[in-house]
Amino acid sequence: MKKFNFLMMLLMPVSGIFAQGAAATEETAVVIPEPSLGISTTELLIITLLVFAIILLFVAITLYNSFKVIYQEKLNPTPYVKRQEKALDYEEWEKQKGDRPTIWTKLLSLKPLSAEKDLEIPHAYDGIKELNNPVPTWFNILFYGTLIFAAGYLYYYHIGEYGERQDDEYKTEMAKADLAKQKFLAKNASSVDENSVKVDPSQIAVGKGVFDANCVACHGQHGEGLVGPNLTDEFWLHGGSVKDIFKVVKYGVPEKGMVSWEKNMSSANISAVTNYILSLQGSKPANPKAPQGEKYDAAAEEAVAN
Repeated sequence: MKKFNFLMMLLMPVSGIFAQGAAATEETAVVIPEPSLGISTTELLIITLLVFAIILLFVAITLYNSFKVIYQEKLNPTPYVKRQEKALDYEEWEKQKGDRPTIWTKLLSLKPLSAEKDLEIPHAYDGIKELNNPVPTWFNILFYGTLIFAAGYLYYYHIGEYGERQDDEYKTEMAKADLAKQKFLAKNASSVDENSVKVDPSQIAVGKGVFDANCVACHGQHGEGLVGPNLTDEFWLHGGSVKDIFKVVKYGVPEKGMVSWEKNMSSANISAVTNYILSLQGSKPANPKAPQGEKYDAAAEEAVAN
């Protein structure tokens, strides 16, 4: 009871602060507070350094004492004396051990059998006596620990308003999810692959710049073909559809010397240069390279696909 009354005396000022804070609350705009302990980063760093310095000081003192003992033993070694100890029986050993309680008995509030008379409640039923066993220490620690945690929780979330409550945390997480969704959609909207690429004449101008910067060394200034094949005729080595050309530019054909541009060129630029290559069909440049591969018939392939 004394412990409980003392705890209630400690909690009364906290409840008074809570009542004053509730009375002084005014209607303001809802602001989601950032979780904080009310201290700045500099103060937190100073506290951490102080704790670290105390630990280092403790380690230094321990090492100093250890080295001091070692040095003294080195100067004046303690002679080893072998003692002949007589084996004790159990009763003598119990007497020497004494009644000093261990950590286990303290946590469980265990009492020795010799103290049983002191725990008896002064009444009996049919000769049966009842013992007034104390509440275990571990239970008191757990109970008062939950009260201290509740007081800290009340101050952190409701009085000091340092942390977010559940409804505010839900709004924050939903806002973060919306931002992540917008970024994901924006990223996917600008990404193109061999399954989603389409013929788009508006990309031809950009594709020409990409082609001039990366492809003229092998395919010529106008796509007439040099080391690589002619891109202006109707013959193709790996298919002439927009998806086929995109795949060749993206993944390359290593056995034919065509490098992969997947890591050096964005998907948007691969789509643009693909559309530019398609625009070169029938342009008939000077000195074109001889046709290679098979003739591509877009109408026939579309009919087969349908």
